[in-house]
Amino acid sequence: MNSLDNKKTYLISGGAGFIGYFLSKRLLEEGCRVIGFDNMNDYYDVSLKQARLSDLEKCGEQYTFEKCDLSDKIALEALFDKYEPDVVVNLGAQAGVRYSIDNPDAYVQSNLVGFFNILECCRNHPVDHLVFASSSSVYGGNDKVPFCTEDKVDRPVSLYAATKKSNELMAYSYCKLYGIKATGLRFFTVYGPMGRPDMAYFKFAKKIMNGEPIQIYNNGDMMRDFTYIDDIVTGIVNILPNPPKTDDLGAAYKIYNIGNNKPVRLMDFIETLENSIGKKAQKEFLPMQPGDVYQTYADVTDLMNDYGFKPETTIQEGLAKFAEWFLGYYK
Repeated sequence: MNSLDNKKTYLISGGAGFIGYFLSKRLLEEGCRVIGFDNMNDYYDVSLKQARLSDLEKCGEQYTFEKCDLSDKIALEALFDKYEPDVVVNLGAQAGVRYSIDNPDAYVQSNLVGFFNILECCRNHPVDHLVFASSSSVYGGNDKVPFCTEDKVDRPVSLYAATKKSNELMAYSYCKLYGIKATGLRFFTVYGPMGRPDMAYFKFAKKIMNGEPIQIYNNGDMMRDFTYIDDIVTGIVNILPNPPKTDDLGAAYKIYNIGNNKPVRLMDFIETLENSIGKKAQKEFLPMQPGDVYQTYADVTDLMNDYGFKPETTIQEGLAKFAEWFLGYYK
């Protein structure tokens, strides 16, 4: 297994996003050159994205940020021409399951057109490795747990999930046809400090602090494989210098789950969050929402076999760190 090469240039889409920020920070600490880009859209609070960027810009000349939209192929080609990246990490996407129900156009442009543009740029400007974000959402209506990368995933219950599965199929075809080496990562409910305000735990925290009731779907009978941000970043950093070997069709392509492999009941998660914040929540129980699934649960056998690593941060540790940041940031 190869270790991280800090002489290479790493291009990260979604560079002002949650995972993009923490990954950039880790790579910069390792002495790497990082080029981040993001369209800085207002899907959630732009000031939080700007706070992440301000922190990264303190890292000096090893870090560069460009405002660029994935769906703008000409601008993206210019970015590849300018910086000649060795490794590309595609974290930029329109996220969110429920938002996709009312705003499908955003997902087609960012997740399908945008990812196609990334693939085309990697074809026209050959890179050592393309690593891209997929999602546990691709498992959709699967009943078998834990979710394994060998499972069939042809029953998406949201357009968001369908676009992520499409990304995996598109990447495979480019690996086969054009010799790109690509690894897709199915992330499981990522949380932590400076996280996404559209995520349930973040919304819960805000409402608890404001004395507003939190909305709990399926009457609280849900389970999630919550994965702390540091574990996600460690998983990515392990994978970056190790492009996959070719399969029997000649495609250098691999998919991994990155999840905590310990599903937590939603009500237990809320209780832990209450304890971390030091305040009880008012609760409003509601039925299951369209696009939601009952549980997520990652089989991380491949990650362990290939890298000797699996996420280990408990929700008690992770939510304590989130709460410390949240209470300080929002005062």
